[in-house]
Amino acid sequence: LAGLRVGVPEEYFPSGLDPGIRESTRAAVRTLETLGAATGPISLPHTDYAVPAYYILAPAEASSNLARYDGVRYGLRREPSEGGVVEMYRTTRSAGFGREVQRRIMLGTFVLSAGYYDAYYLKAQKVRTLIREDFRRAFQTVDLVCSPTTPTPAFRIGEKTEDPLEMYLSDVFTATINLAGLPALSLPCGLSREGLPIGLQIIGPPFGEERILRAAHALEGELRFRARRPPLPIDS
Repeated sequence: LAGLRVGVPEEYFPSGLDPGIRESTRAAVRTLETLGAATGPISLPHTDYAVPAYYILAPAEASSNLARYDGVRYGLRREPSEGGVVEMYRTTRSAGFGREVQRRIMLGTFVLSAGYYDAYYLKAQKVRTLIREDFRRAFQTVDLVCSPTTPTPAFRIGEKTEDPLEMYLSDVFTATINLAGLPALSLPCGLSREGLPIGLQIIGPPFGEERILRAAHALEGELRFRARRPPLPIDS
């Protein structure tokens, strides 16, 4: 990886970051240095606004795109025991969409409604532009950006479903990538104290997939994570 310039965003290492994730990510960056890459800090100053912006824009798109699944022209159809077409719509969409999807549709419908479009959706699009500009400036001085994939190790299935906000905050390091429209991958780089995998996120500029894969392949060979991972039920 000689000549490769790797930026490490300071905003992706907040004080509340899990210590194991912090150390494993830093260790992976040091391994990149041993492979010939030059690493250094960069700043992505609008990172803190990524989750609020993302969870305005993504539900808005979900609301718009899923509106077609009304049980008449597209998708599942459920006939109610009584009532007319309105009840058929209600029964169909309640049966066809899970709780989280329904939540996002309702939120998206709200932010796109008259009187709230400018207050929420338009502002979120402006934040998206700022985040894209952060990355555009960063890639003028570096070839790749490396960060933790998540702020905490994996939580148990269903553990945070009753608190959507806490679950959404797990996307704080990945939402920026979607908003900026950039390629990225997550590579296992270590294990938490509980034996759960920790991910290193490698982010590239637009159409920088080859660069990302080349760095990930070299790092994967050096870390040899497969030899360190705990046994899984599918191994037996």
